[in-house]
Parts: sequence; structure tokens; C-alpha cells
Amino acid sequence: MELHIGEYTVLFEGGGVTVSKAGKTLYFNRRPVYVSVKTYGAINEFRDEPYGAVREENGVIVAEGGFVTKNGSVLFVRDRYEQAGTLLKIARSAEVRRASPDDLGFQTKLSFYQAETDDLRAFDYFSPGQWYRQNEYAADYALGKNMELQYYWRKETYSGLPLFAMRSRETGEAIAMSRWAADAALPSLDRTTTENYAYVDARMNVGSFGVSRAKPEALTYTYYGHMIATPLPDAQCDGVSIDYIFPAVNGQMPDKGVGPFCTDQPIRCVTWVHPMREGFAQHYAAAVSFGRDADFYAMMRRTWRETYPRLRDRLFGVDNELLYHNIMKFLKTITRRFGTAAGTPFVAQLPDFDPNSFSAEIGFVGQQAGIGYQLLRYGVLEQDEEAAAKGLAILDYWTGETMTETGCPKVWTHLSTHQFEPQPQWVRQIGDGLEAIHDAYVFEQKRGVDHPAWRDYCVKTADWLAGHQNADGSFYRSYYDDGSVCMDSKASTPCVIRFLLQMAALTGNGAYRESALRAGAWSYERMYQGFEYRGGTCDQSDVLDKESGIYCLFAFLALYEADGDSRWLEAARGAADYVETFTFVWSFPVDMPYPNHPFRRNHISGQSNVTVGMGGGDVYMAACVYVYYKLYRLTGDEHYRDFAEFLNRNVKQANDVDGSCGYRYPGLVNEGGSFSEQRYTGRYHWLPWCSFVEVDPVSRLYDEFGTYEIPDLPLRGEPAN
Repeated sequence: MELHIGEYTVLFEGGGVTVSKAGKTLYFNRRPVYVSVKTYGAINEFRDEPYGAVREENGVIVAEGGFVTKNGSVLFVRDRYEQAGTLLKIARSAEVRRASPDDLGFQTKLSFYQAETDDLRAFDYFSPGQWYRQNEYAADYALGKNMELQYYWRKETYSGLPLFAMRSRETGEAIAMSRWAADAALPSLDRTTTENYAYVDARMNVGSFGVSRAKPEALTYTYYGHMIATPLPDAQCDGVSIDYIFPAVNGQMPDKGVGPFCTDQPIRCVTWVHPMREGFAQHYAAAVSFGRDADFYAMMRRTWRETYPRLRDRLFGVDNELLYHNIMKFLKTITRRFGTAAGTPFVAQLPDFDPNSFSAEIGFVGQQAGIGYQLLRYGVLEQDEEAAAKGLAILDYWTGETMTETGCPKVWTHLSTHQFEPQPQWVRQIGDGLEAIHDAYVFEQKRGVDHPAWRDYCVKTADWLAGHQNADGSFYRSYYDDGSVCMDSKASTPCVIRFLLQMAALTGNGAYRESALRAGAWSYERMYQGFEYRGGTCDQSDVLDKESGIYCLFAFLALYEADGDSRWLEAARGAADYVETFTFVWSFPVDMPYPNHPFRRNHISGQSNVTVGMGGGDVYMAACVYVYYKLYRLTGDEHYRDFAEFLNRNVKQANDVDGSCGYRYPGLVNEGGSFSEQRYTGRYHWLPWCSFVEVDPVSRLYDEFGTYEIPDLPLRGEPAN
């Protein structure tokens, strides 16, 4: 019996499953009935068996098999295979028909072995927000950093879509597995899972995707990460397999270890199992897709987009105009003057908005110049004199008191103590802050108000950047006050491209344009073609992250608008497709300890991983609403419009939009937190960037199109106004 999925044939023969293309076997599983058992000795033993019976029912292949554990427990497994458009759907039920007291729990697994090779390094991997290619630029404790292990599994709630794909570097053939439906539920909340053990939980209904190259041995981990291997003479292993194990496993993950003495390489490995209880049954389903892709990027884009429409969360109902005005009123209220300095708190605890610091950054986390511009703009348009005055005060402070003798501004100061902080000149900060001051200058200039000090501040900084550019077109990530190199990474180069192009347009100075083009060429080669989207933030090392991709998107779009070269649009699409995969598009329930948090009533979709491998995320994707819509206008790709609307709505689920959640100010938002273990933890606070990235893109939409909502915007080809 067989099914046909496009060019691929799924054959059921001899109790196993084979996937072939043009007569060549690509993937197989000779023993699909896999069961891992937690014994009373807390050892997880596994074995697999072929199906005992296979039949066809109305075009669906039904495969069944019995499984008897070493201790005498009996399970019955039934799998249903069917073609679902371009996908293969596998729905599994596994029932405990007899339970031995010496068996405590069990897992089952859907998997396909690679027929090509058993070399893990022969493949590139894609797990949204978790694993890209071979995670060359991920942190030391991320999946794939040590390719000598057996299991690379991560709970699906760590990814923006529950999806895992792998592609042969030699042939381009790729296989992907994803959860069939976004129907996750909460696990048991009356227990903790903190050590390297297997935990019995009847309510756990999320699994883990990943890849493995298992050996016939049970791996048992101590709490401090030491591995003990127990031979399993009855187990068979056939090489490298893509897996969906249910319920979940987080492991094997390199770890820091516990205590004063650690093993050579401590491992974190946490497992969940269902109870080996007579009558207990697990039910789950997965989608499998096959394809041949030219490169990793093509596989990433294809598998993400084929999964996106099936699992994308419903759109959140939010009045973005109301939210915008509430945020601006809030920013006006919290902006304070300290002599000649003015600005917002650096951080304030929720729900009462308790200010903890008046440390101030020109950009990045602090976004003081951006908030200054937004307050000025709001005050002028809404005839709110207080807002406009406070915006002017912020901008006058930065342009009047932070320029150094070398021509590069100080980017970090403390408002209430009137002291500069011992931070280098971060290129990311310069890009953020100077773009905002430029925008404020142009805004005022258009209404006949001149601020020569603002213009001079921007010109000096642009001159400084052009004078410190490396021969290869890059900039170092940070500099000392005297212009010497502080951090010799070049990862922040894209962050100042848009500013340099703005200054070229403002002043007519061709040197700025040339500098931007050279920086763009470096970024095109290293970031886009080399897939080195790393080092985008000022508080992380050079690891693969979301914000580096966002700043590449900003830069490449600006370059395309500057000279119309199609390669910049190609690179912008590449960066956008990468960045999108950090976003939690699906949703799952999360236990929330804070009574006033909007997630007690809203979904977590719209949040996004910050760096590769982390769990949970923040609201930074709000910054991208305008550019994804812009990308739709330039390309006609309807997906970008859809995603722009998703961001414009669902990111705002973290906001107390109208004050009904109980935050002190309507519009307030929590920065973010960890929620991939389905319990919300993290810093329950507000930072200035959270509000800035929500008002900045919608203000751009309003200025250009007169609306705050994506559905009200013109379709491609229609005039802007």
C-alpha cells in the first residue's frame, strides 16, 4: 500500500514505512512503533517494533502494532496516514492495555530515518528561533553546538511555530515535521520540573521536535549533568532521524552544571512521560512535508510558510488608534525634567509603575531621542503644548550636552544624577538615536522651524562615522570616547546605514551615501549571503539574534529606495523571512502569576524570541509593522501584508490597551518574559523601548496613509492617498 505526496511515494511494506522519489529511497522507518518507558529504577528504556497490521480505509492507511515492555506492560498503537494537500498527516493514538507496577510512564515517537547518511553534519537544520543551519553563531548552550551527542530535542513551545526541518547539504532534499493543530493545553501545575529527570504528567500534551542519532543504550542523567549509559541489547538504531517525541524532552542541551565540581561537559536533559496506567491513552498528530530546496534559506522560507496558515493564531481585536493615544499620553506623563536634562525612567516595575532608575540611553533599550521626537510630533499634531515641550526638552538635552570633542555623541547618561555612564559609543545606539534626531529636525523644518544645533549634531556624527569606517565597509560594534576600538566585532554595521542615507538626502553630501553603500555591501555579503544575523543588541554577545535581522531589513529597504538596485530588495526579503521566524505565530496556554498582566486574558502570540535558543520573548516585533507592509507594497507578496497585520494586532496583546487590566497607566506594556515552559517568569517591568517600538511604526503608517490599521491601507498598486 502507498500514498503519493507530490513527487514522493510513501510505501507501507513489511511493517515499516519508506519514502522514495523517482525510485530512490530518501527516508524510512522499519520499526515505527517506538516506546520509551520510565521504569521504577528511573531509567528510560526504549525499543521499537514494526507494525503488526496495515490496512486501507477510504484512502487512509491505518497501521497498528502492539508493544510489550520488559516488565510486562502492554500498549496498543494505531497510526492513521493520509494525504492532506501537499502534506502527509500522521495521527497517533497509544493506549495502555496492561500496566506493570515496575513501569511508571511512557513516551512514543514519530520519526523518519535518513537513508543518505548517518552524519549529523551532512544536514542543515531549521527550528524557528532555536536552530538555523548548524547554529554556527549560536550561544555555547544552544542546540547543535556539540554534534557528538545523541538527541537534539526541544519542546515545541520554544518555537514560534511547532516545526522542525532538515535539509541535505549535498542533495537539497528536505523533510519537515510540524504539529498538526495548535491545540496545546496546560500541563499539571501542582509540580515542578527542575532537574535532569523524567517526570510523570498525565496532562502534558506538548511534544518535542528534533533530530537524533541514537545508540542502543538508555541515558540516565544526574541532577548535576553527569551521563550514565545503560546498554539496551534489544534496541536497534538505524542512524540519523527526524523526530517528534510525545510528550516532550528538552535535551541533550549543553549546560553549565551544578555545584563546585562539574563533569567535563554537563548536560541538561529533562523528560516528561505519560503515566503507565491501564486505560490511559495519548493522542497527537503531526504533519510531514517533503521538498527539494536550493539552499537553507529556501527550505526555511518554504517550511515556515507552509506551516504558517495552518497554525497562525486568531487576530487580536485591538483599537490601534486608541492604544497609540494612550501610550503617548502615558509617555507625556512620565517624562520628567532634572535641571537641563529631561527624559523617562529607564525601568519601572509593574503594575504600579514604580521607577527604579533614570539611566538614559539615546537609543536601544532607552530610546530617549525617539521618544523625544514622538512627543514633539504628537504635541504639534494634537496641539498638546506639554507633550511638545517635553519632546523638545529631551531633544535639546541630547543635542546640547552629549556631543564629545571627537565628534561622536555620548550614548548613555544618568538623568537624575547629571553624569555620563561608563559605556562605550555603541554603533547600534548611534543609529537609533541619530535617526530620531534627524526625523525630528525634518519634521520641524517642514513646518518652518529650524533647529541648527540638531542639524549640526547629526552632521558631526555622520562625519565621525564616515571617518571611522573600515576599509571593507564595516564599522566596529563599539568605540571608546577617543575613537579607538572597544569591541572589534563588526556585527552592528547595518544599524547606521539608514541614518547615513538620511543625512545624504538632507545635506547632499555624497560621502554619506558612499559610506552607506559600502556598509550595505559588507552587510549583504556577511549578513544576508553569509547568514550571520548576529550581534544586534548591546547587551548580548555576537550570537544569532532577531534584532540584527531587523536592522538588516531596515538597511536593505533604505538602500533599495536610495538606488533601486534589486539586490537590496532581495536581501530585504531574506532578512524579513529570517526575522519572521522568531515570532510566536501560534499560541498555547501559559500559567500567569501576575493578577494584572494582560496575558491572564490574552494569548502570547506576537511575542518573539530575542536570541536563538531562548525560551519566551518580548514585544520587539512591533517595530516591524511598517516595514512588512512596505515590503508588501514593493513586492506584491500578500504574506507580508498578512504578517504586518498580525504584528500590528497580536503583539499588542501584552498591553493594557485601555486600562482594564489594572496597570497604573492605560497603554502600559510588560517588556517580556520566559513562557516556553508554559509558566510565565521574568522581569515584570516596563522599559522605554517597549512603548517606542509600538508608537513609531504606527505613526509612520499614519503620516503616510492616514490610518493606524493595516486593513485600511491601500493595496499594492493603489495610490498612498
